[in-house]
Amino acid sequence: MVTKYQSHVLQLFCYVLFRDSKNKTYRVTFINRMACEEESKFQSWIIKQEELKSKVIRDDIYEWQQKRKDVQKIGGMDLSFIKEKDSIACAALVVCQFPDFEVIYEDISMVPMTVPYIPGFLGFREAPPLVEAFARLRNKEPHLVPDCILVDGNGTLHPRGFGLASHIGVCCNIPTVGVAKNLYQMEDLGLLRNEDHKQKISEIKNPGDHFDLETTSGTILGLALKTSASSSKPVYVSIGHMFSLQTAAWIVYHCSKYRIPEPIRQADIRSREFLRINREKIADIL
Repeated sequence: MVTKYQSHVLQLFCYVLFRDSKNKTYRVTFINRMACEEESKFQSWIIKQEELKSKVIRDDIYEWQQKRKDVQKIGGMDLSFIKEKDSIACAALVVCQFPDFEVIYEDISMVPMTVPYIPGFLGFREAPPLVEAFARLRNKEPHLVPDCILVDGNGTLHPRGFGLASHIGVCCNIPTVGVAKNLYQMEDLGLLRNEDHKQKISEIKNPGDHFDLETTSGTILGLALKTSASSSKPVYVSIGHMFSLQTAAWIVYHCSKYRIPEPIRQADIRSREFLRINREKIADIL
């Protein structure tokens, strides 16, 4: 269990890390043994992220992506948490038939969260149970493996360009797209939920309208996409793995009946329903 003091130390580390990452330096000075141990762990995670990031493909590699047709199955991944205990989660993988979004496969399970929530390192916390769920699908029902997976989280829209969707895509060797509900703020890169950002949101009026999420250096990390006429809020789309950004936006748009694309929405609905039905068993765990 992370104490309040440890939490402050972890938050301080992440803040300094993001400030220094612009110059590709990750060292930081701590004053106690616990903090030094945390520094070593974070540096090992950064090395692992960089190793996996080198395998990310930021382009369309399949014919269905290049032609933007003949998509058959699309997966969705999501984790739901209970308020009483954030060390337990419900991991959900669904596969939807395209384009009617009938759910043809689901894998819902309670999983332990052994790594605390630390900004910038979500892949080490949430990817393992989702990668395991995909492995079960591939082993048990290989004919239902989807053409791609939409992940509730970011891909390359990340301080080091390697978020949860990229983590899962590389580990599963499958095309993935990151779809986030909120903008990952990165002050040093110039991505903020400020008045300028709000103004841009107000200017996208119709489903399919979008604007680039561009850093101060001119790098486009993702885009804000309006998916539904009924919602004033966009979703934040980024490359996970084996996708161009334009095709990632196209697939998210065509999967969206509502604001959240249907494969992720169905994964969320089913994981929350699982928690509701099994609340007595969960209470025993707590």
